[in-house]
Amino acid sequence: MSGILTNLKNTVIAGIVLTILMILLLGATSGDEFLFDATYQAFGLRWLHVLSGIMWIGLLWYFNFVQIPNMPKIPDDQKPAIGKVIAPAALFWFRWGAMATIITGLLLAMVNGYLVESLTLDGLSGSKSMAIGIGMWFGIIMWFNVWFVIWPNQKKALGIVETDADAKAAAARTAMLFSRTNTLLSIPMLYAMVSAQNLY
Repeated sequence: MSGILTNLKNTVIAGIVLTILMILLLGATSGDEFLFDATYQAFGLRWLHVLSGIMWIGLLWYFNFVQIPNMPKIPDDQKPAIGKVIAPAALFWFRWGAMATIITGLLLAMVNGYLVESLTLDGLSGSKSMAIGIGMWFGIIMWFNVWFVIWPNQKKALGIVETDADAKAAAARTAMLFSRTNTLLSIPMLYAMVSAQNLY
C-alpha cells in the first residue's frame, strides 16, 4: 500500500482503477446498457467537469488563502523555493484545471442542449436555466483571467519571462488582483452551479 501512496502517479492510477471498479459494480446492478445510455454519458461529463473544477478552484483558493497571505512571513532566502519550484508547478495544474473545467462544462451544456441559450442568456426561463447561464459566464470570465491575465503576469513575476524589477512587481500585483477577482467570482459561480442542480 505504501508503494501506491508514496508515488502520486500510482495514487492517481489507483483512484482511477477504484472508480472503474465502482462503475462496474454499480453498472452490474443497473443493467448492461447503462454505460451507453445518454443520461449516463452526460453524468460522466458532469463528473469530469466537477473533478476538473475541484483541481482549478482548489488551487485558486490555495493561492489566495495560503500562499499569497503567507509569502511575507517567509524569509527572503527561502522565497526562491516557492517562486522557482512550488508556484510554477501549482500554476501548471491551475491553468490546465481551468481549461479542462471550461471544456467539459461547454461540452456538458452542448450535450444537455442548453449551450447557446446559456451563453446568450436568451430564452432562459426559470431559475435553473438562469443559474446555469450566470454560472457559465462567471466560469468563462474566470477562465479568461487565468489564461490571459494571471498566467502571463505570473510568468513575469516568477522570472520565467525576463523583465525589470518594476515590471515584475507590477505583474505580481496584477496577477494577485485578478486571482482575487476569480476568488470573488468563484463563490457566486459555485452557488449558481450547485443551486441549478439541487434547488430548482
